[in-house]
Amino acid sequence: MKKVALITGASAGMGKETAKLLAQNGYTVYGAARRIDKMEDLKAFGIKPVAMDITKDESIVACMQLILAETDGHIDVLVNSAGFGSHGAIEEVPIQDAKYQLEVNVFGAMRLTQLILPYMRENKFGKIVNISSVGGKLAGPLGGWYHASKFALEGLSDSLRNEVKPFGIDVIVIEPGAVKSEWSSIACDNLMNISGNGAYKAMATKFANVIKNSDVQSSDPIVIAELIKKAIEAKNPKARYVKGHLAQPILFTKKVTSDKIMDKILASQFK
Repeated sequence: MKKVALITGASAGMGKETAKLLAQNGYTVYGAARRIDKMEDLKAFGIKPVAMDITKDESIVACMQLILAETDGHIDVLVNSAGFGSHGAIEEVPIQDAKYQLEVNVFGAMRLTQLILPYMRENKFGKIVNISSVGGKLAGPLGGWYHASKFALEGLSDSLRNEVKPFGIDVIVIEPGAVKSEWSSIACDNLMNISGNGAYKAMATKFANVIKNSDVQSSDPIVIAELIKKAIEAKNPKARYVKGHLAQPILFTKKVTSDKIMDKILASQFK
């Protein structure tokens, strides 16, 4: 039987490229996203687009019921790729916006995981891929709530990996560096709307320029799609995979330096 994969965030970026790559390599692929119109082109690859709002439980449940009915209770691979970066100073980000960031990046992914796990346990097989970030290991200024969501996803993945391993289920974390996507424009827009005119204006302006400048050198999302394919097809996958522009040097620097030195390195980016 063909392996069945469900990819969230399939309307753009890493999610879309992963859906296409897996479909081209023999998987039955369902692409889920809120913007169903952005997935029309996926049909040419044999991918089945499904509308899902990751922040609404009834939408997640309805998506699951539809797929499970068509696949006789089989979802072999779940890629939690839906996510975005809401930036701004912690002091200035409205708490409602902060909660929405966590709803999308953490609670939605974990709710979908909860619904899928009973079927994976019954089938004694499953691959759950959670898309984190280098920002799940390193937190800089003006991205506190985004970093909080990715730190949380990392911790949940570690717990989950140890819970479900006895049932033949692997949990894999992907930590991309800078990747070409809508992420940077959304992050910049949020950053300047929230912190572009107040006490943090100078820092926000410089950070927005850093994001825009790094976008030119960002990796193509196919790089991460290929990494995901490698991870889910590995007999004994690693807990974490790292790739993308500057990902490995950033995480290495974080690993070997003290917090104070890391703070100075980060501060140098805003001079």
